[in-house]
Amino acid sequence: MSELIILNEKDNVGVLKAPQGEVPAGHKIALTDIKKGEAVVKYGYPIGVATKEIKKGDFVHTHNLASALTAEALDYVYDKKLQPLPARPARDKVLAYQRPCGAGARNELYIVPTVGCIAASAENVARRFKEIHKNDMKVDDVVVLTHRVGCSELGDDLTRTRNILVNLSENANVGGVLFLGLGCEENRMEDVKKIVPEGERVRFLVAQEVEDDEAEALRLLEELYAVASRDERTLVPLSEVTVGVKCGGSDGFSGITANYLIGRVADLLEACGATVVLAETPEAFGAEQTLMARAKDEKVFHDIADLINRWKTFYGSHGVNVYENPSPGNKAGGITTLEEKSLGCVQKSGKGEVKAVLTELERATERGLNVIESPGNDIIACTTLAATGASVIMFSTGRGTPLGSVVPTLKIASNSPLAMKKKGWIDFDAGRMLSCPEVDAIVMELYDLLLDTFEGKKAGNETRGDKQIAILKTGVTL
Repeated sequence: MSELIILNEKDNVGVLKAPQGEVPAGHKIALTDIKKGEAVVKYGYPIGVATKEIKKGDFVHTHNLASALTAEALDYVYDKKLQPLPARPARDKVLAYQRPCGAGARNELYIVPTVGCIAASAENVARRFKEIHKNDMKVDDVVVLTHRVGCSELGDDLTRTRNILVNLSENANVGGVLFLGLGCEENRMEDVKKIVPEGERVRFLVAQEVEDDEAEALRLLEELYAVASRDERTLVPLSEVTVGVKCGGSDGFSGITANYLIGRVADLLEACGATVVLAETPEAFGAEQTLMARAKDEKVFHDIADLINRWKTFYGSHGVNVYENPSPGNKAGGITTLEEKSLGCVQKSGKGEVKAVLTELERATERGLNVIESPGNDIIACTTLAATGASVIMFSTGRGTPLGSVVPTLKIASNSPLAMKKKGWIDFDAGRMLSCPEVDAIVMELYDLLLDTFEGKKAGNETRGDKQIAILKTGVTL
C-alpha cells in the first residue's frame, strides 16, 4: 500500500500521498473495517457515514460515503478549548501605507461605479489616466470596481451593493476614490454621500449631470492623484494589518497542506496582534464546533451558532440541500462530503481565539481572528474579505484558479504538480510539506512571502491584472 497520511489517531481513513492502482492521490483509503451506518472519521471528526460495508484497504469516496448533515438548526453547548498561540516572530513590522483604517499593502486609486451601466466608462477613464501617466506613475494602480448591479435592485440587495462598494473604497490599500454614478440608478449618489465622509481623498461624479463625463472624471482623478502620490511607506507594526483567508478549487490535500500552512501563518500574525478574517460560512457546516470551541466568550459562541443556523435556513428557503457542496472538482480531487471539505477549510483559521463574528456589511474592528458571513463562492467571498478590511488575501487551491480579488491574492497550491503546471497562477507551493520534514521552515517562507507582499512584492493576480469583485444578490431584479 502506498504511504498514507493519517491526520488524527481517531481517524479510520487515511489519505494517499501517491496514486494506488486506480485510486488517485489525495483520496481516502480505509484504515479499518467500517460497518454500514458507521461514522467515517478524518481530522479526528466524522466526515459522514458509510452507505455500505467498507473493508480495511478499500477506496472510500462517493460510492460508499455520504454526508450526515441535515438542514435543521442545531443546539450547541459552549465548551471552550484553546491552544496557545506561537511565540511572536522576530519580523513583526512591515513597510506599508499607514491609513486611519490600518496598514495598506498598496497605494491605489479606485474608481467605484455606483451602477453597472457606467462600468465601461469607468474602465475607459482608468485606461486613459494610466496612459497619460505611463512614464511618471506615482501610485501602484488605478482600479475600477467593475460590477453589474446597482440598478433595478430593492431592499437587502440594494443595501448590500451600496455598503459593500463603500466598504471597499475604505480599504487601507486605497489612496483616493472616485465614485462614478450614472444618475438614474437605484443606488443613488446622494445615498452614497450619506455614508462616505467627504475629504481630500474622495470625489463624486454623476455622468448625466456633465457634458463630457470622461474628461471630468479624469480631472477629478488628477486631484486625487495629487494627494495620493505624496504617500510613502512607513514601518508599521503588524497589529495594523488585516489579512483575509480563503480557499477555492480545493482537493484532498487542501486541508492537509495549504490550509494548514495558512492557519500556521494566521497564528503568527495573531501573535503579533494582527487581524485575520475567515469567510465562507457554508464551508463551516460540519466543522462549526471547532470554531465554537475557540469563541472568546458566550456571546461570540452564540453568534457563531446563529450564523450557521441562519445560513442553513437560507439554503432551505431556496430548496437547496446543505450537502449540495462539495463541487464536482472538489470530488475529483478527493473531497467526498461537505463535512470533510469544511474540516479542511477551517484549518485556515489556525488555532486562535475567535474574537468576533461579522455580518457581510461590517468591517473588522477587533484584532485577532474574525469570522465574517459570506457564501463559499470564490469571488463573492474575496470581495467580502476586501470590504471588511483585508489588504491581502491568502487563497489556497488544490485544483487551480487564476481568480484575483481587488487586493493582492496570494495563491497557495496544495500540491506540487499544480504549482509546477500553473506557475502563472500559483504564488506558493505548499505541496512540498508532503515530502519535506522541515514544515516549520515552509511556514516561515509563506509568512515572509505574505509580509513581502505587504511591502510591495506583486502577487500573481496583480501581474496578470486580474482584479475582480462580485456582490451577492438574493432578491428580485426589477
